[in-house]
Amino acid sequence: MTSDDALFLAEMNGVAPLAESHLRVRAESPEAPSLAQLARRQAAANTAKDNNTLTLGEVPPVDPFDEIAFKRDGVQTGVYRKLRLGRYPQEATLDLHRMTVREAREAVWRFVHDAQRAGLRSVVITHGRGDRSETPGRLKSYVAHWLPTLPLVLAFHSAQRHHGGYGACYVLLRKNAEKRQDNRERHARRTPLGGR
Repeated sequence: MTSDDALFLAEMNGVAPLAESHLRVRAESPEAPSLAQLARRQAAANTAKDNNTLTLGEVPPVDPFDEIAFKRDGVQTGVYRKLRLGRYPQEATLDLHRMTVREAREAVWRFVHDAQRAGLRSVVITHGRGDRSETPGRLKSYVAHWLPTLPLVLAFHSAQRHHGGYGACYVLLRKNAEKRQDNRERHARRTPLGGR
């Protein structure tokens, strides 16, 4: 026996071998999902949780220099005129430049919902004209198609030139529950004798 062997045995003195069952490496059972299957399941779970109703399919094209506009029934003419002329304060802005349609879809959905939840009423979405892109007006077309499908959006209109012109739009959002309650209380105080 060499000195190395003796040294090894001296170091291993008192060490007991593991039981046979611990030495085996368990192979994955055939029923265990592969990494690809796990990834597909995760993607399906995320899609199921996705409440975003904005389409990624084809939408009617809008020319880069076309005005885009929309008003729900019940929006007063004076309110819409004020929005169209850019006379409401711009409480928040979303810039979609350099985004893909998929990224813009997520950004618009989140922006509108977050802004409404925060009590904002008038926001601006800068989509760009897209007059120099391979598909002219692509993001603008999607924004023009998406906004009317969102119940939180009461109206929108292409912005005034100094706010982005045909490359941006003003968006009027519904009041959130807190703002509606505040408005009711404010008007109830103005009414003499509690509304009688």
